[in-house]
Amino acid sequence: MNESEKLLSELKDIRNIMERSSRFLSLSGLSGILVGLYALIGAFFAHRIVSQFPYSIPKESINDVLTSIFIIGITVLILSLFSIYILTVRQAKKEEKPIWGPGSKLLLINLLIPLATGGILTAVLALRGYYGVVSPCFLIFYGLALVNAAKYTRPEILSLGLVEIVLGLLAAIFPGFGLYFWAIGFGIVHIIYGLMFLNRENKNSEA
Repeated sequence: MNESEKLLSELKDIRNIMERSSRFLSLSGLSGILVGLYALIGAFFAHRIVSQFPYSIPKESINDVLTSIFIIGITVLILSLFSIYILTVRQAKKEEKPIWGPGSKLLLINLLIPLATGGILTAVLALRGYYGVVSPCFLIFYGLALVNAAKYTRPEILSLGLVEIVLGLLAAIFPGFGLYFWAIGFGIVHIIYGLMFLNRENKNSEA
């Protein structure tokens, strides 16, 4: 190996080290599966509440229905965040990597900005009576957040984000099926990707 090839090899090594340091790769596949299961259970209970009114929700009942669905959503969110945190910390310790570093900071910043924006916008529209936009907005902004954060974590997160965006657009086209698209996007899709991540983790541990 001549000097130029040696220098090129060293530059590639430095670049790889810098890329690894700016990426947070200790995501747990099991957390994705659990998040998907929580979402499906939440969608089931939300569907039971909404299905009590086959045609339309009476004005006198709408506040109670929205409160119940809000409680279900918050419960799913809290369980999801708790599971993600616990299992991600466990995965990071298993891989002997820091849980809080440049990669995780960049991941959180790029994830939370579009996610918080979408959450606030959806809440404002829902309070003004535009209930049909809730499911599409959540899916689309969640997908945009994943796409935005994908460069700081596993590359599969990009395709996950694109799938969520497509489901959000479909939910907007077919407003009567918003809850079903929500269950698919946050439930089934998360479980599929979680199984993919878990399979990769098992292969890496066996290697």
